[in-house]
Amino acid sequence: QVQLEESGGGLVQAGDSLRLSCAASGRTFSNYVMGWFRQAPGKEREFVAVISRSGGNTVLTDSVKGRFTISRDNAKNTVNLHMNELKPEDTAVYYCAARNNYWTNTYSYTGPNQYDYWGQGTQVTVSP
Repeated sequence: QVQLEESGGGLVQAGDSLRLSCAASGRTFSNYVMGWFRQAPGKEREFVAVISRSGGNTVLTDSVKGRFTISRDNAKNTVNLHMNELKPEDTAVYYCAARNNYWTNTYSYTGPNQYDYWGQGTQVTVSP
């Protein structure tokens, strides 16, 4: 079992930056591939970014490439989403997710149903 708690959301203006953090508690954090998803009102939850167990590999959705980065600190059981040049279309609830993946180095999981655990989410609102 893994418990996830996001923080760092808020109301910002277009062009600003935010850093979202996800703190994990429970079993060995380094066994988990970690992802970030977001869900805007009236829309389905969509993939944003994923990072491998070691932190050496990442995948980001096209709409955030060049603006967002994902990182993790396995010693601190945290994963971060660094968001720069925010746009109004980035407005959503952002969720941290974990997939137990200790048996493989595969990491490119982009579907919500591929993850085992979820946080409660943190709201990010970007005003024009």
